[in-house]
Amino acid sequence: MSALLSLASISAGYGSFRALFDVSLDVSPGEAVGVIGPNGAGKTTLMRVISGLLPPRDGAMTLDGRAVGGLPAHRMVEHGIAHVPENRRLFPRLTVEENLRIGAFIPQARAHYSEQLERVYGLFPRLRDRRAQLAGTLSGGEQQMCAIGRALMSRPKMILLDEPSMGLAPQIVEEIFEIVHRLNEKEGVSFLLAEQNANMALKYARYGYILENGRIVMDGDAKALRENEDVKEFYLGIAEGKRKSFRNAKHYKRRKRWLA
Repeated sequence: MSALLSLASISAGYGSFRALFDVSLDVSPGEAVGVIGPNGAGKTTLMRVISGLLPPRDGAMTLDGRAVGGLPAHRMVEHGIAHVPENRRLFPRLTVEENLRIGAFIPQARAHYSEQLERVYGLFPRLRDRRAQLAGTLSGGEQQMCAIGRALMSRPKMILLDEPSMGLAPQIVEEIFEIVHRLNEKEGVSFLLAEQNANMALKYARYGYILENGRIVMDGDAKALRENEDVKEFYLGIAEGKRKSFRNAKHYKRRKRWLA
């Protein structure tokens, strides 16, 4: 099966700072892929490059076989990429329904606005109850639901989820990921999940990539990664007592603080 999204040797950064180095990855149609790594590894930069918020410096990116590297964000939405950024980035002084309406701004989505709104409310019944409430007054979990709902309003082929578990209670995280799983398995929406919560990302993804210091240092079947001894130690908090690293043993103490 040909890839829906393909990145080949992508490098990117901000000013003189380089955040990504020769990153290559693929997401197939209907696939959920996880990108895990500690804070500062480059996950958010990767998402910004894919969604068109940050142009790549080098490398190539294709969507459905079409070159899309460097296209602006609104064009990427038109091509079927929806981005749920870190910290949700809702419009806090607009209502829930107004935020959802913004998600349907492209012409092909406007034509299906009512249908998509009902789809979102069916997935997230709490949003229906709070449709007239200001988004800034929602709980963290409700804001994440609204952000995912807003992404769905554009009828995307793929959703980029950047740290969807951040700041949420474990029960809410489980609920969010179950809905992601349902959208992926039942409706065929592709997902790219960038997560520090490696256990959740690899539980719900089919394939995984480990990003460290802007580079992919390991990738493979998500189940196999969860069973890998190094991944268990550094990313799942299992197999204590070892001092290995994918890149440098002196990073061990930093990872231990991250896992704590």
